[in-house]
Amino acid sequence: MTKLVRLLIAIAVCAAFCVPPAYCKQQSKHKEEQPTAHSRDAHKPLPNQLLESRRFIQIPGPNPIIKPGPEGAWDDGVAEASDAFKDVDTYYFYYHATGAGKGYRLGVATSEHPLGPFKKHGDKPLLDLGPEGAWDDKYVACAMVLKEASKKYLMWYSGYGELPKYRKWSIGLATAEHPAGPWKKLEQNPILDDFGYVGGVLKVKGKYRLYNAWPINSPGYKGDYSPLALATAEKPEGPYTKHPGNPLMKKGDFGDWDDGGISEAEVLYHNEAFHMFYGGTHLLGPRLESIGYAYSLDGYNFVKYARNPVAVRQANPNAAAFAEVHAIIEPPFIYLYHTLRYEKHGADRFPWFEDLGVQVLVTQRPFSLNMPVLNIESLRRRGRTSLRNCPPVSLGHVNRLALTVECAYAENATKPIKIHVRASYDGMTCDTIDLYTFENDLGPGQTVRKTVDLDAKVPFIKILVENQDYMSVSNVKITASLAG
Repeated sequence: MTKLVRLLIAIAVCAAFCVPPAYCKQQSKHKEEQPTAHSRDAHKPLPNQLLESRRFIQIPGPNPIIKPGPEGAWDDGVAEASDAFKDVDTYYFYYHATGAGKGYRLGVATSEHPLGPFKKHGDKPLLDLGPEGAWDDKYVACAMVLKEASKKYLMWYSGYGELPKYRKWSIGLATAEHPAGPWKKLEQNPILDDFGYVGGVLKVKGKYRLYNAWPINSPGYKGDYSPLALATAEKPEGPYTKHPGNPLMKKGDFGDWDDGGISEAEVLYHNEAFHMFYGGTHLLGPRLESIGYAYSLDGYNFVKYARNPVAVRQANPNAAAFAEVHAIIEPPFIYLYHTLRYEKHGADRFPWFEDLGVQVLVTQRPFSLNMPVLNIESLRRRGRTSLRNCPPVSLGHVNRLALTVECAYAENATKPIKIHVRASYDGMTCDTIDLYTFENDLGPGQTVRKTVDLDAKVPFIKILVENQDYMSVSNVKITASLAG
């Protein structure tokens, strides 16, 4: 390959994250016009030095952003990430969960902001198990949604059955006129037999690419971790052909951070390159999982980023693992939605401890990120929130912090709410004395908003809200503006 060709390819890949947002093509996994897929030999993987000039800045989100439901709910067991999807101005976080004595079923939560707050849609699964004896009567999981046209949405998902012949993860398809459903399964399901966990789907020049974690429990892989595999079809329902070059990406070499394998991960297309953020774990020891990044120019040959992992679990207080990673790219931010497992946990969640979380990767400086921290519908008179219920706000890469406080006072309110800011060295244990204390403005019968700049040179903060009045206050919202 000539030096000129190598230079042009390097520029194309670097532009994926280096071009200023004002000039970026705002493309995503849901855009129908994709580049022509090259043959497997058209471009060989290039060295990781292509992106060595770029560093990802990790900022943990207000985690957890979604928890399992209350006792008796369909999702009162564990919750795991399925897909992150934006449609118009709404963010959809699909997840599969156990509960009510049943295996994995699919649900969704929505938000107007990529970091929440997320509100669960309805009190029933979005996509339920098949009837007894069906290929998906035990588990329905790993949803991946693609917008095909106006009022036409497609959902690929993994299913598993109770009968011996269905004890394998196969792929089904469902359709809907809205991202929140109702979803209808295809009668001819499964559309692809024995192909693991759905990771992501792209439509490239009219052909569908299904990127999955397969085969499950591969030799040398820990637990249910798997290599990355691909199947293609001319139609959403198939027939699908498994790519002859599978696997597209394997676990790391012995001693690497991901030598135990990778969890299912989504492949996205952005600025003329394919991008994948994935959970990886060590072969030896417990299931401790951080997030790595890999890229490709053709969607077949993936190159792992040399500075992996790009989002380390240690940056998120008490995190043991980030798994089942899905992403939304909105320059200069990349939102990584994932399953969140813990190192330490309460006895009320035995034996499994999984919520849903998000990490933010910043691709350039300067940046300014607004993070919702607290959303309280009503705070009783003379009441106060608990530090335990406030997510830690990470200030590790932040040069400037501002807090915006908003609330609605009662008509006869006489005292404002008070904000207590506590410092923390680890995001879990807080100081006993306030780092900062301030009051919101008072406006009886009004919604009042106040922004305060703080000079907080500490690793983490948590926030406590005190209602000083004898009247309740409603719609309390606190947003942290993080700049760096």
